[in-house]
Amino acid sequence: MCGVFGIYAPDRDVARLAYFGLYALQHRGQESAGIAVTDGRRITAVRELGLVAQVFDEATLETLQGFAAVGHARYSTTGSSAWQNAQPVVRHRAGRSIVLAHNGNLTNTTELRQELETEGIAFETTSDTEVIAALICEHAGSLVEGVQLAMSKITGAFAAIVMDETQMIGFRDPDGIRPLVLGDLDGYPVLASESCALDIVGAKLVRDIEPGEIVVCTADGVQSIPIKPGTEHAPALCVFEFIYFARPDSKLDGVHLHGARERMGERLAEESPVEADVVIPIPDSGAPAAQGYARKSGIPYADGLVKNRYVGRTFIQPDQALRENGIKLKFNPMPDVLSGRRVIVVDDSIVRGTTTRKIVEMLRGAGATEVHLRISSPPVISPCFYGIDMAAKDQLIAAHKSLEEIRQHLGADSLAYLSLEGLEAATGHGDERYCRACLTGKYPTTVPIAADKDRFEATRLPVA
Repeated sequence: MCGVFGIYAPDRDVARLAYFGLYALQHRGQESAGIAVTDGRRITAVRELGLVAQVFDEATLETLQGFAAVGHARYSTTGSSAWQNAQPVVRHRAGRSIVLAHNGNLTNTTELRQELETEGIAFETTSDTEVIAALICEHAGSLVEGVQLAMSKITGAFAAIVMDETQMIGFRDPDGIRPLVLGDLDGYPVLASESCALDIVGAKLVRDIEPGEIVVCTADGVQSIPIKPGTEHAPALCVFEFIYFARPDSKLDGVHLHGARERMGERLAEESPVEADVVIPIPDSGAPAAQGYARKSGIPYADGLVKNRYVGRTFIQPDQALRENGIKLKFNPMPDVLSGRRVIVVDDSIVRGTTTRKIVEMLRGAGATEVHLRISSPPVISPCFYGIDMAAKDQLIAAHKSLEEIRQHLGADSLAYLSLEGLEAATGHGDERYCRACLTGKYPTTVPIAADKDRFEATRLPVA
């Protein structure tokens, strides 16, 4: 998913503000972090594998002096989890330098990379982000013209921030699959993946960047370049942002996420009631829906699992062994809450099922007499090609098992998902506003047949 952050503020400590912004976006990527600054003459960048707090310390931040900064927290989908693929990507050409931070995933990386290599353009990474950077940097015109050229060639999901020595530009794909918001810090522009990153630096949310829009930040202020007439697409913001990825204190597309997730839980209680003694969440992402479920059902809410706050999200760790070993480190059951009770467990989604099965085992081991799973999203049945690392359909438990087969596999007494209609009611929008491809198999763009992060197939499927 990745988190991107950018600020243009000549009299502020932009590197430190970028650090705080990335800290707020750490949930979006835990593999690497980086910050680049410009002082008007040169660009200085620091990027490394690890969490934001591991990559940057006081001494490192002191070396990053400038009036504008771009930051990135990485979660890999195209390109391995290696240092070379850490962002922001730095690109040089004939005395010109740019840095680029990108959230999303391109669906025509292979074709574009081959085309550029045929022209003699070399690459240092295996990420799709460097393809975008090369298209921009190799263009002989202005930075804005380079961005426009790149946007005319790339397809898929991209919310990105690019910076040269004098200006910072944010841009978003025509479908608006990945989020990007504009904030204001005492008259200075701030760009971020989510509004929670604006809050931490004291900036006010101005608005969402529109799909296909380019926002140019310079000493003269902020200029908006809207999408070219005739190239508009139907909006398709990723619905998984609302289900799981974005922080509950963020606001996207005019929707406060905590409230939307509570409404998902309320609707789930209406659709799938069950007699039980207590409602517990899978922390932290299942908590708002569990609160909504408990309130609507009248069944008491309690914390039945304690989360180790120093263990990251298991879902976004790229290696399955790490994911499985991390579950026991991440959660510990509360026997006083669970023992002798019928338990409703609310989670936001089930992707592979590995985590959920182990949690059910934990709850039974702590004395729960019944375990009823309630999932505040519809089943995930199709791979994502836009920036979520679940590209292999055979990894998705709901893609090849019936509801009853999933229940048996997980070891639960009952299992129910939120309906698609319930999700639409909770978010306030249906398929005319959000990409729901992982839930329906209908994609807003052409997509490749397969897409693992180390090798991107060029063959396309038609839009469903």
